[in-house]
Amino acid sequence: MVVVCVTGASGFIASWIVKFLLHRGYTVRATVRDPASPVLSVVQDPQLWYTLSKTLAESAAWKFVRENNIDMVAINPSVVIGPLLQPEINASSALVVNLINGCSQTFPNASYGWINVKDVANAHIQAYEIASASGRYCLAERVLHFSQVVKILHDLYPTLQIPEKCEDDKPYEPTFQVSKENAKSLGIEFIPLEVTLRETVESLKENKLIEF
Repeated sequence: MVVVCVTGASGFIASWIVKFLLHRGYTVRATVRDPASPVLSVVQDPQLWYTLSKTLAESAAWKFVRENNIDMVAINPSVVIGPLLQPEINASSALVVNLINGCSQTFPNASYGWINVKDVANAHIQAYEIASASGRYCLAERVLHFSQVVKILHDLYPTLQIPEKCEDDKPYEPTFQVSKENAKSLGIEFIPLEVTLRETVESLKENKLIEF
């Protein structure tokens, strides 16, 4: 019997990792974080501080494992969306919520990589099980500007109230490329963003976090 520890197990990504591990026959020992960690609501621009905390934490982890001859693999997903197992809306799912049913009159002028939470969870387990896995794995099924995400949502749900105007009149923030080769070496077959967005919306609806 293999015992695996999953930290932050009640979170959006980790809850799927736990589910997939149990399906594979592992015994899971779970830990959960303090509700005030890693970002306090009083912090100005909490997303910036969250990103910084993740960067510093990974840097410290790599330093520690090098000094102590420990094997480590890092999974670095882009914006993670998809069906929820936890009862509340997480930060990345909120990006989708804010685009539907008149929650916002505009969409952000920003380009992000997007990835399904199930692909992220699977990548964690594959990185654990595949002995040759090493280094960092960046995950993104696609990189799109919010205007393109809005178009997909409108095509999927033409009756929803979805913003048609950008939040500013500046040129759209450019997109960028994220290589899929490393992720494919883990056996990850990315779920298309169209499927991921539909799963996200349907999950939010089932959990009564949105209505339409």
